[in-house]
Amino acid sequence: MVKHSDKTLILGIGGVGMYLARRLVHEGAKVTVIETDTKMINEAAEILDARLIQGSAMKISSWSAAEADKMDLMIAATNDDATNMLSALIADRYGIPRKIVRVRSLDFEAGTVLPPEELKIDLMVHPEELLAQEIHRLVMRAACNDLIDICKGQMQVLALRVNEESPLVFKTPRELSTTFDQYRFRVVALARGISTIIPQADETIRPQDQVFILSRKNDIEELMKHMSIQKQGIERMMILGGGLVGNRVAQLLQEELEITLIEKNESRAEELAVKLERTKVLHGDGTDANLLVMAGLDRMESFVATTGDNETNIITCLLAKHLMNRNNQDRTAFRGKTIALVDKEDHLVLSSTIGLDIVLNAKISASNEILKFIRRSELLSVAHLHGVDAEVLELVASPDSEITRKPLKKLASYFKKHDIIIGGVLQNGDWEVAVGTTEVQPNARVVVVCSSRQLRNVQKLF
Repeated sequence: MVKHSDKTLILGIGGVGMYLARRLVHEGAKVTVIETDTKMINEAAEILDARLIQGSAMKISSWSAAEADKMDLMIAATNDDATNMLSALIADRYGIPRKIVRVRSLDFEAGTVLPPEELKIDLMVHPEELLAQEIHRLVMRAACNDLIDICKGQMQVLALRVNEESPLVFKTPRELSTTFDQYRFRVVALARGISTIIPQADETIRPQDQVFILSRKNDIEELMKHMSIQKQGIERMMILGGGLVGNRVAQLLQEELEITLIEKNESRAEELAVKLERTKVLHGDGTDANLLVMAGLDRMESFVATTGDNETNIITCLLAKHLMNRNNQDRTAFRGKTIALVDKEDHLVLSSTIGLDIVLNAKISASNEILKFIRRSELLSVAHLHGVDAEVLELVASPDSEITRKPLKKLASYFKKHDIIIGGVLQNGDWEVAVGTTEVQPNARVVVVCSSRQLRNVQKLF
């Protein structure tokens, strides 16, 4: 993870800044924050073990107070693009080796008049673009709630919500391994109510759990077939909200799908109707059920709510889920999927408990992209599991590390205590799903699933 000696300077303690500060402090980094807002400084002081400086990123005195010349990493996460980009130049003058900025505009990418390298930026993160790309990926993988590539696509995590008819219900991972013994897989996480469970072998899967299964890519399709998970492509979808994310999602998908976009602001709807030539753009209030029906929601196979209002996105997704599936009496058949954007972390878990399929958060998407960059020297890859407090990590086992000294079953009590699962190991050039008798060789690549708060305990093993 983050080296304990790392000194990180974060500019702005809003959504992205606070989320990153909490994660980095938990992983052992020494964090210093510069923030202008007194209220936010006081709130951060109550929950962060970090050095907090009230000041402006545009004042050199604030940088001097933060001892910027001693920093290893600068993250500019204020709400102003210009401030963030200029901060990278200031950080470069102070000799800070790594500089990350959060930018909403897409006008400063490689190949533009002013690319990131000329601004001394090592990583430029666009939260809305990350969300749009993620929605594109999720919609095009409609066979289940989600299918996440890890290990450069050689292994995958399948995510699905189970009902009473599912062959997984009321079974434990140990029983499932016996039932489907022709395949190697691991149940690596469960979302139950507001809780995330990293399940051990005797944990029972219950109706309405969201289940995450790790397997080799070559086994996924057959495994889905035997577990009665239907695979069906999506042809029609509806987008609510024509802001940065909604507009970009339509741009990415309109050549592949039949898309209807609903925008509440009349002038914005007219603008989008001109820009999105292959998208049907309607002006109206997406919370109006009659409008949604008239717009053809009952024919849609996916509904994405991207407005700037949490409650609107959640409520319309619930309404859409009902309207898309109300004539479907077969509970095992393919059902319309919903994706909602929310900006509060509390709503992520809440939304999953009330039946929404996938809930995304710009702050977490941006933060995870930044964490991937920060950890790239320690981790080969990292993926966050949507809707749960769990991550999939790919690490290399150091020759003298604890993980290499014994079969995995000898570490079962440590795994159970710290919510850790060893999911896969690269053996003789091939990825294999790990079992109790698996022995990790020195310098082997290993896939680990853990709750976000247990990253330090994973590090101790490797």
